[in-house]
Amino acid sequence: MIKQLLLAGALILSPLAQAEIVTNTETQEPEITITHDGEATYYEYSINGQLREIKVVPKVGKPYYLVPAQGSDEYIRAEESQLLIPKWVIFRW
Repeated sequence: MIKQLLLAGALILSPLAQAEIVTNTETQEPEITITHDGEATYYEYSINGQLREIKVVPKVGKPYYLVPAQGSDEYIRAEESQLLIPKWVIFRW
C-alpha cells in the first residue's frame, strides 16, 4: 500500500519537475516599427531596445525575414520568423 502511494505521488509530481521556466524576454511583446519604401514595407521587431528581426514585404514577391547572424553585426535572410510570438491569420482575402 505504501509503495502504491509513493508511486502515485511520484507520478503526480513528475510534470512539475519537468516544467519549463520561461525567461522574461520571451514573454515580452516586441516593439514593432513600420517603415515604407518605394519597393517594400519593413517591419522592425525589437525587444528591450535590441533589434531582433526585420520582416521585408516587397510589392512583388514573397515576404522574407532578416535576422542577425551569430557573432556578427550583419543580417542574414530567413524564410520564417525566429521570434516566438503569435502570428495567427484570422482572415485573408
